[in-house]
Amino acid sequence: MRSLNYKNEYQKLLSPEIVSYLGQIHEMKGQQNLFIEAQKDALNELLEIARIQSTEASNRIEGVITTDDRLKKIVMNKTTPKGRSEREIAGYRDVLNTVHENYDYIPVRPGMILQLHRDLYKFSNSAVGGRFKNADNLITEELSDGTKRVRFQPVPAWETTEAMEILCKAFQEAAADPELDPILLMPVFILDFLCIHPFSDGNGRMSRLLTLLLLYRSGYLVGNYISVERIIADSKESYYEAVQNSSAGWHEEQNDYLPFVRYLLGVVIAAYREFASRVDILITRGLSKTDKVREIIRGTTGRITKTQIMQLCPDISQKTVERALKEMMDSNRIIKIGGGRYTSYTWNKENAY
Repeated sequence: MRSLNYKNEYQKLLSPEIVSYLGQIHEMKGQQNLFIEAQKDALNELLEIARIQSTEASNRIEGVITTDDRLKKIVMNKTTPKGRSEREIAGYRDVLNTVHENYDYIPVRPGMILQLHRDLYKFSNSAVGGRFKNADNLITEELSDGTKRVRFQPVPAWETTEAMEILCKAFQEAAADPELDPILLMPVFILDFLCIHPFSDGNGRMSRLLTLLLLYRSGYLVGNYISVERIIADSKESYYEAVQNSSAGWHEEQNDYLPFVRYLLGVVIAAYREFASRVDILITRGLSKTDKVREIIRGTTGRITKTQIMQLCPDISQKTVERALKEMMDSNRIIKIGGGRYTSYTWNKENAY
């Protein structure tokens, strides 16, 4: 197992670009606290939406899906999960709620990570929950001709327990240093976790739950109101590319954390920008219903569905939303993506007016 020196890596990452990212996030964090204090009741609408989107998106990345109606009922704990996918979705829901509500009491330790992983699979019949892998695993990708190639070979099973001890200790020591900004330590930790790949299954979902946990423990609560997992899912090609670029040479201690750090800090910035936009819409009373729909789409990073728009604006009828969407498509303000139940919309930045 390679050594981990977060202080050394931290210093290497302090480029003008990353320092600018940190400055933006710090400023947005201050604005966040003002928003939450002034608009607490209005923000309750965002809490439920974010949890539904987070549960859906993080599982969708791994191919774990169900219908929109079933998903909402599972997240709201109004139905019993059926089948493997729904049981795993229910497990994610519960771990997500645990992180949201108890982050102050969840230290970054191997035993606690194992407990969260156990709960991720508590509705499943699988025996992998709460146990580090007992066989070596590989990170592969499928090529266009159907063949697979190895992208990365994680830490072997026999080294995993020690690797997780080293990882958590390195992070704890760095987080205790007042000179090191925890928001910059977060993506370094997550990249190392992904390179260790400590579980037989659920590593991706655990990495996103741990991302939220580290954000919350450092006072960055935006994931309560905006789904960080959805932003990652909507940019998953960039996510995979950043992981691949930053993991190259990891075993030899020659990897470059910068691509993944840049990506994940960018996700946090995108979440804060969306949060500010959503708050503006919630507290603005002068907009027409059509204008509200327009501003929601314009302020959304990535794609948004008709259902999500209606969840944000329960006072707007489905017919009004559909009419607004048609008007914006006719004027080329938005782009329609997909079809049927998978239809979504995104703002046309090339025709923004």
